[in-house]
Amino acid sequence: MLAKLHDEPFDHKDWIFEIKWDGYRAVADLSKDEPQFYSRNGISFLSKFKKVARDFSRQEHQMILDGEIVAYDGQGRPNFQLLQQIGDNPDLALVYQVFDLLWLNGHSTENLPLIQRKELLKEALKETDVIRYCDHVEEKGISFFKEMQKLQLEGMIAKKSNSVYVENNRTTDWLKVKFSNTDETIICGFTEPKGSRKGFGALILGKYIHDELVYCGHTGTGFNHETLLEIRNRLEKIVVKKSPFEDTPKTNSPVTWVKPELVCEIKYSEITNDGIFRHPVFVTIREDKEPEEIKGTPRSITEKPEDMKPKTTAAKKTKAPENETEITLNRHKVKLTNQDKIYFPEDDISKGEVVDYYQSVAEYILPHLKNRPLSLNRFPNGIEKQGFYQKDASDNIPEWIKTTEVFSDSTDKYIDYIICNDKATLAYLNNLGCIDMNPWNSSLPDLEHPDYLVLDLDPSKNNTFDNVIETALQVHEVLEAVKVKGYCKTSGSTGIHIYVPMGGEYDFDQVKDFAHILMKKVNEKLPKLTTLERSLQKRSSNKIYLDYLQNRQGQTLASVYSIRPKEGASVSMPLEWNELKPGLKPTDFTIHNALERIKKKGDLFKPVLGKGIDMMAALELLGN
Repeated sequence: MLAKLHDEPFDHKDWIFEIKWDGYRAVADLSKDEPQFYSRNGISFLSKFKKVARDFSRQEHQMILDGEIVAYDGQGRPNFQLLQQIGDNPDLALVYQVFDLLWLNGHSTENLPLIQRKELLKEALKETDVIRYCDHVEEKGISFFKEMQKLQLEGMIAKKSNSVYVENNRTTDWLKVKFSNTDETIICGFTEPKGSRKGFGALILGKYIHDELVYCGHTGTGFNHETLLEIRNRLEKIVVKKSPFEDTPKTNSPVTWVKPELVCEIKYSEITNDGIFRHPVFVTIREDKEPEEIKGTPRSITEKPEDMKPKTTAAKKTKAPENETEITLNRHKVKLTNQDKIYFPEDDISKGEVVDYYQSVAEYILPHLKNRPLSLNRFPNGIEKQGFYQKDASDNIPEWIKTTEVFSDSTDKYIDYIICNDKATLAYLNNLGCIDMNPWNSSLPDLEHPDYLVLDLDPSKNNTFDNVIETALQVHEVLEAVKVKGYCKTSGSTGIHIYVPMGGEYDFDQVKDFAHILMKKVNEKLPKLTTLERSLQKRSSNKIYLDYLQNRQGQTLASVYSIRPKEGASVSMPLEWNELKPGLKPTDFTIHNALERIKKKGDLFKPVLGKGIDMMAALELLGN
């Protein structure tokens, strides 16, 4: 169960209030002989947090617990950065703060009121040095919040005392309230230092407001000599020539612009009416935050829970802006904004037309997106403006949007991926600027085993599409020789993708290794045309890269039937093998004619989601 962001503390007789812990969310399943300790998406914590896991044996009841793993610094304060460094510091002070009980001695407790679950938890849990019951206060949220501020903690969690536990749901029954004098912003540029100062003068700050990056101030204080040089070094690597802002702000000094990739936390005194921070002071770089999360006006907040909204006898209806409309899909209300905004300037194709296209092909594309984490490739201002990738869902998404939490080894943090299973979510994503859909190769509930193998034929700048077709036909020959059925589609850009159904029978390493063997066979047959060299610098400019590395967990390719953010609004279209002939172009299939073809051919990619191949049999044939 997840909490929504809320703007301010409150008192309410029907609510309880807990400390907002800055740690890793974790579930402990002590219902069987062998304990399990894992994140919400099932990644085990048993080996990473052995100190906590050892004390599970001291528990006297069969239980499933929900809580937060917290690391403490020398002053006894929670420290998330220390938690990320657990591998280098196994003796770190850790506590598993348990705040909920989901199952007890053979019975689910999820449908019991929260306050009753906590009473049972307090009685059943045997506290140790590293497993503690997370207590709460009732009704007095404002005074509790002030105490959290005095202790320099992150904030508090407010929970409706009669709320039931709803898994994988972000609801107003649970709210997180942070302190109002700090915020996160995106670093968008910097000015040169003056006098004896090194590094830079000030950082230019921004936020995404209605999907547009907007200036919200600058800060030149809060740095020491080391941070000035360290941040300057990081910014030098992401310098760009053009301002990332649609409306470039006026500054007193020339600005070096950077890609809006780094997030920093600031302290400030207040916010002006036009959304500019007053007296902002740099606090730290936030490695755990993605720039796409930093949206809304500073301190923008979600709606209040129903029972906290002011009661009115005759609520006035407010007319929606003319460029805004609301539709109902799958019983969910979806707000669509700026539907006349042009996404493809050369083709005069609007955002509304992109939304309409995806709704028209929803019955064909949704099976290929179902239960798959999505990496969002967003172009909120059209394909000629700077786009950005987003993996982590924001706190402001509608509560009906499905998400799944995945631990990222590369960033050492959890990422909430959006799942698109219905027309409503599809329209919501299109409205955010998602022109193409990029799903994982694996799907829930088992993200460790891909449903299909992907071979990506990626041409270099001097290759023609006929070269790509020749290579694809060679792949087809290799597959047929080992009695494996493959399915091809245009990438919608310059390449061809070939999929082989795996049926979730093999893990990612096995699938990747098999793909590598297949590509080596293709390279042996077309050595002058193809390469396995990934580096663009080392790769010949007239060779097609046989990319088998798309078969790693978390890698994504544009889905079948997906529009691509390219001039012409081409669509990634499945093909029959006999259609792969010289003269075929990826631009033959566009937003204008795709639906007609799909209706005529049906879903040519449907078998990709079906029964997988016998890899061992194929490997035996490859060896002969």
